[in-house]
Amino acid sequence: MPLPKAELHLHIEGTLEPELAFELAARNGVKLPYADTDALREAYRFENLQSFLNLYYELMAVLRTERDFEDLANAYLARAAAQGVRHAEIFFDPQAHIARGVAVGTVVEGLARALDRSEENHGVSTHLILCFLRDESAESALATLDAAKPYLDRIIGVGLDSAEVGHPPVKFREVYESAAALGLRRVAHAGEEGPPEYITEALDILGVERIDHGLRCMESPELVARLARDRVPLTLCPLSNVRLRTVDTLADHPLPAMLDAGLLCTVNSDDPAYFGGYADDNFKAVRETLALTEEQLRELARNSFEASFLEDDEERRARYLAEVENYEF
Repeated sequence: MPLPKAELHLHIEGTLEPELAFELAARNGVKLPYADTDALREAYRFENLQSFLNLYYELMAVLRTERDFEDLANAYLARAAAQGVRHAEIFFDPQAHIARGVAVGTVVEGLARALDRSEENHGVSTHLILCFLRDESAESALATLDAAKPYLDRIIGVGLDSAEVGHPPVKFREVYESAAALGLRRVAHAGEEGPPEYITEALDILGVERIDHGLRCMESPELVARLARDRVPLTLCPLSNVRLRTVDTLADHPLPAMLDAGLLCTVNSDDPAYFGGYADDNFKAVRETLALTEEQLRELARNSFEASFLEDDEERRARYLAEVENYEF
């Protein structure tokens, strides 16, 4: 049994495996520009974040109905459970679906069908986080939050993703202020391809509680000291960083140095269908390549539960943490 862990950086659209993509395409009469699953997998070779996003958005065309989103979430939850995930805080991108004529309600209700039965079916507790696309306008983000208001009982927080460079966090000040007023938790991608200053902006202007990625914080000793002092969680995605060329090889990943600096790091899978591995695949990769000790792996798992939004159920958090402490490698 893999080490128990929480997954805090996971885009549900990024769990769309080629087999399911073709199954949903056939169901919905969508023609994919690939001969078969092998040809599609060959397309999963990315030069940078944008080359990945182009394919990511293209394949979303197969997601049309509540049933499609339910099937997508169930497939992820089954894989996550097998990889030791006990709690998942799942991102979704409503703007990418609205642009295709798929309503927010279709997405949320479909995902919720799977999430509501996740503990019973998979032994995984879940939260749902609505992400804004940073390469869309601030006005679009506000309209999306407004469209999601009837479903906020299903949504715990908001996030910020997609193309980072040229889209600083300050652009989304107003929508984050609105989200805070609605009682939503706040996270944001920052410091993946963007500079360390984006991390500072996300903290100071958006009021985020977690930084998604954040590995470029290592370029600023002052920022590292602040993140360590304030125990700001960083949701790192090592295999994603390699696939998107954020780091040249996994051996170059700054995770060991980040742990040594006292940062509250977690390890996650990001878009696992595209990046070659789910949650425990990432744990195994960093263990083998970066020579992490068993205690460092336990620290990463412990961090994941401490960084999760389980304040509404501290008893559950304590139970998960006990599983980590009692785990035998």
